[in-house]
Amino acid sequence: MKIVVLAGGISAERDVSLSSGAMIYKALKKDGHQAILLDVYLGYQGDVEGIFERQEDWAAWISAVGEESPDIEAVKALRKDKEKGFFGPNVLDICQRADCVFLALHGVGGEDGRIQACFELLGIPYTGADMAGSVLAMDKGITKDIFKAYGIPTPEGIRLKRGEKEKERIPYPCIVKACCSGSSVGVCIARNDEEYGAAKEEAFRYSDEVIIERYIKGREFSVGVMDGRALPVIEMAPKEGFYDYRNKYQAGAAVETCPAEVSAEKTLEMQEIAEKVFWVLRLKSYARMDFVMSGEEEVFCLEANTLPGMTPISLLPQEAAAAGMDFGQLCERILQGANKMQDI
Repeated sequence: MKIVVLAGGISAERDVSLSSGAMIYKALKKDGHQAILLDVYLGYQGDVEGIFERQEDWAAWISAVGEESPDIEAVKALRKDKEKGFFGPNVLDICQRADCVFLALHGVGGEDGRIQACFELLGIPYTGADMAGSVLAMDKGITKDIFKAYGIPTPEGIRLKRGEKEKERIPYPCIVKACCSGSSVGVCIARNDEEYGAAKEEAFRYSDEVIIERYIKGREFSVGVMDGRALPVIEMAPKEGFYDYRNKYQAGAAVETCPAEVSAEKTLEMQEIAEKVFWVLRLKSYARMDFVMSGEEEVFCLEANTLPGMTPISLLPQEAAAAGMDFGQLCERILQGANKMQDI
């Protein structure tokens, strides 16, 4: 198949996306696909004729994921066409020539339904959730409302827009996070007024609306779902703090155990909740749900990720491996889901 792996972009998760894209691209090439790797924002300046037949290493320009969020203004300065649109030069043209686009994007622009809507209008097959599911899952406020409506256990929380007066307060300690961001970007724990103010300021850097919810101290888990069926549960135990951006993407910063060492009852409970979340958020193909379990073994679902990380240390590939799928087989399974879900 002729496949475009689309990564990069201008979200705070750009570096994670590039790492995911490089892994996916290499796996697809190994399996014999005519795959290329593009940065959705920077695009491609060369001749697009015969682009899928060229023998070149499209991942050679990818660097490792860093500890901090990327300098987006510096990335924007690299756009030679000086246009302000999300799609770089020739991106849409190349995607329309492909049999499928494998979305390795994370965060705003790539995971929030906008690129999915564009591709659906243009008839471009792509992987992952469709526009509707992406919109519902990306907005943590909408997600929390749906969780409450369907009886899915989730921490008590409120939404707060920029400049809006707070009508109620969540007791300390609480979690403050950007409403529309991922990879724990813009997420802080606040234990007092000073930390609370700083946490809101940090979260508002990434979103015009933030979520403030009760902090649940306990063990952190994640459950991937493919085609509606849950994968093995994985536990993430950070060596310091909670499972934030650094602990997610710096090798050795967390101990990850899959299958998680929890009772069969709790394993089944999280898997059943994950499958229900997949259904109520109208997700397709694959996704990953994050959980926390309190000291009293009460399980809470935090959110859903419609384009989970596919980096060398990401959670979904580890869960797939525990279910008997190596990384290449996982990518093929995701491609199969894209072909089945597209009917444009």
